[in-house]
This record gives sequence, C-alpha cells and structure tokens, in this order.
Amino acid sequence: MLSNTDLAELLARKAERESGILSRAFRRAARAAFLWPEEVFHIAAQNRSLTELRAIGPFIEKQIRQWLDKPLHSKQPVPAIRQDFISLAEARQLLATQQGWAKNLRGDLQMHTRWSDGSVTTAAMAEAASDSTYDYSAISDHSKHLNTAGRIDERALKKQGNEIAKLNVLVSKSGRQLVVLRSLEMNLNRRGEGDMSPESLAALDLVLGSFHSSLRIVEDQTDRYLAALRNPHIQILGHPRGRIYNFRIGLSTDWPRVFAEATQLDKALEVDCYPDRQDLNLALLKIARKHGTRISLGTDAHHPWQLEFIELGLAAILRAKFPAERIVNFMPIEELKSWIQTVRTRSVARK
Repeated sequence: MLSNTDLAELLARKAERESGILSRAFRRAARAAFLWPEEVFHIAAQNRSLTELRAIGPFIEKQIRQWLDKPLHSKQPVPAIRQDFISLAEARQLLATQQGWAKNLRGDLQMHTRWSDGSVTTAAMAEAASDSTYDYSAISDHSKHLNTAGRIDERALKKQGNEIAKLNVLVSKSGRQLVVLRSLEMNLNRRGEGDMSPESLAALDLVLGSFHSSLRIVEDQTDRYLAALRNPHIQILGHPRGRIYNFRIGLSTDWPRVFAEATQLDKALEVDCYPDRQDLNLALLKIARKHGTRISLGTDAHHPWQLEFIELGLAAILRAKFPAERIVNFMPIEELKSWIQTVRTRSVARK
C-alpha cells in the first residue's frame, strides 16, 4: 500500500518528467503530501474525493488513483535531497501509539510574526500557542541582515520586547498560564558571527542562531559549525543542516564532532519542524542521541495554523528514541530559564 511519503516521491519523479505548469503542479503536490492529514489510501477506500487534499486537482487525483490501483515497484532509490522526511499522517499514527509522549511538550521555541516575515501579530501567535495549551512560546523573528525575509534591528527588537512584556501581563490577567519568551533567530555568517549587538541579545530570554546563506557549499563545513556553537550569544543552533525538500540538500560536516561540541557546551541543536525542512532529520537525531546532545523543537511557524507542524518534530524524536530529559521543550519554564542562564554564564567564562 502506498503511503503519503511514497506518493510524495512518485509525484516528485513525475514533476521531473513533465515541464511547465504540469511540472510545477506535481512538484507542489509532492511537497503538500507531507501535510495531508490522512493517508491517501484511506481516503480512496472511503470513496472520498482526493481533491479535498491540499494541491490536488482532478488531473493529479486521476494520476494518484492510477498509482493506488497499480502500485509501482521501483528499485530506484530516493535521492538524498528527498530522503528522510516524515508525513503528517505518519507522524500522527506514530504519536497515537505513544500518547504520553506529546504530553511532555511545554512549548514551541521558534515562530515568526509581522515584526519580520510572519503573517500575524505577536498577540495572535501567542493566542494560538495558548490554545495549544503551551506553558511558553518563543517569538523569534529574523535579525537585521537577513536579506531574503522581513527582519528586525536592535531598535525594533526593543519595541517588540516592550510589546511582549505588556502581552504577558494581559495573558496573566486573563488566567492563562502562557509565558511569551523574547527570542530572536539571529542570522549567522560563515564565521559563526551574529548581526546584532551583544547588549540587545542580553535582554532576550533566548537566542537561536541560524545559517541562511552559503548553504550550497559542498566542502566540509565543520569549522563553521564549531564557530557557531562557540558564539557566546546563542543557546540553540537553528535548522542546522539547512536542507529544504527537493530544493537543497544542505551542508556537510563532521556531525559526531559537532554534536560532541554542542554537548560539551550544553547547547541545543534544533529540529525545525517545518515540513520542507524537518532538520535535524532522523538519521542525524540518532547521532545526536549517541552524543547526549540537547535538542529543541521549533515549528518555524509564520502563521498560527502552522503550529501543528510540531507533530512532525515530536514524531521524529520519538522514532529516534531520544531521551525526554535531553529535549529542551520538555522542560518546565523555570528549568528552561535556568538552563539558558547556565549556558550564558559558561559562555562568558570561556571568553
């Protein structure tokens, strides 16, 4: 029986054989397959229309039904640029077998608002996080030198901080337990350096550092990763590999060495739960587990509905058999703040 992940690969291959509008349609459907909430073969068995699924019209529905009726048994391996992705339907099935796992989750540590390239206000994202019964959520808009997205400089970051402080007061008065954390996804250059002043970063609750450029370099980037982890101002390295489904394979590095360094510094590497990213992926999570590295989860949500992406990350760390005590988002808020402060203190001592 063809799973949604199988269909994503068939759709991607079909896109490679087509051109123009058809190629784009199949490529778009391949990406959307990871967000279909149910396995397609279940929908087909119920005689429901597949057009209820994202990016599926009558033409692609016909093609998918042909594959379902006569499954292909190709020995062609999945290209590395499309390997090791989990579908939402698959994630939900896995989480249903371990219902206590998701209950460990206390919050989401990467999301964006209109202060950078998000679609809604800080208050709207906070409300969505509260509706998800989170104890905390980190507003982590992009820093000032990221040219491909909206961004926030030191002055705007301070204004946003004042907004978040007022928002936390309002949330508390409403009786909800959510704490909105002042955070930032700081852009890192190839030397592991950030683009914001140390003073502005010191005022934040949490800082993620992420690479957003020079992501197609094929040479080993171990020194770049080690420099980023040693940056004293960050606690989490965001979407570390830099991969995007069927678009970019991401960077190469000595991952055991990188995870060992992160463990020594007690810093975390992120599982970016965005469907196109899923980075760290399952294979790297298994290496991280062996080295005792901390892991954080962030949806990278740019709209409230995208908070559901957290299920992809939860499923990945469950499948990797990652210990709960090494997952940052499973910490209570006071333990989370204590860990961040300890990492900062150690970083200062190393300077």
